[in-house]
Amino acid sequence: MTIVEKAAYLKGLTAGLGIELDSRDGKLWGALTDLLSDMAHEIEDLQSSQLDFADTLDEVCDDLTYLEEMADAFDASDHSWDEDEEYYDEDDEDPDNIYDLPFGGDDEADEEDEEEDEDEEDQEDEEVEIDGVLYDATCPSCGEEITFDEETLEKGSIRCPNCGEELEFDLGEDE
Repeated sequence: MTIVEKAAYLKGLTAGLGIELDSRDGKLWGALTDLLSDMAHEIEDLQSSQLDFADTLDEVCDDLTYLEEMADAFDASDHSWDEDEEYYDEDDEDPDNIYDLPFGGDDEADEEDEEEDEDEEDQEDEEVEIDGVLYDATCPSCGEEITFDEETLEKGSIRCPNCGEELEFDLGEDE
C-alpha cells in the first residue's frame, strides 16, 4: 500500500466512524485527514523527482566513467594533448593531417620540438604581466591583432608591431 493509499484509507476510516464534520472533533479529524492526503501526494511527487534525478545522475556517472577511461587509455599510450601541437602519424605522407595521432618519435623531430618549446617559453617569459583590463584591436592595414592595456587606450593611439601603422582610438568623449 502506498502512502497516498494509506492516507485515503484513514480518511475513509474517519468517515466510516460516523464522526460529524460539523462538530469540534469532526473539524479536527477532517483537517488532519486532508493534511495527511496533501502530505502523501507531496511525498509521492518528491519520490518521483528523486528517482528522475537518480536516473540522470547515473547517466552522468556513466558518461564520466567513459571519459575517464578514455583519458586513462590516452595517458597509457604515452601521449599528451597539447592544444598548440598538431598530431599526425609520422608515416602519413600528409603532415598537415592533424587527425591522426603519432605512433612513435623521430629523434630529430623531437629535438626540434623541444627547441621550439624552449623558444616559446622564452617569449612568454619576456611578456610583461599587466594588471587590469586588456583590449584587442585589429590593424586595418595588415590584419594583425594587437592587445593593449587601458593606459595605451587613454593615450589615444598605438603603432602596429607588425607593419608600423599608427592606430588611433576615438573614445567618443565630448568636451
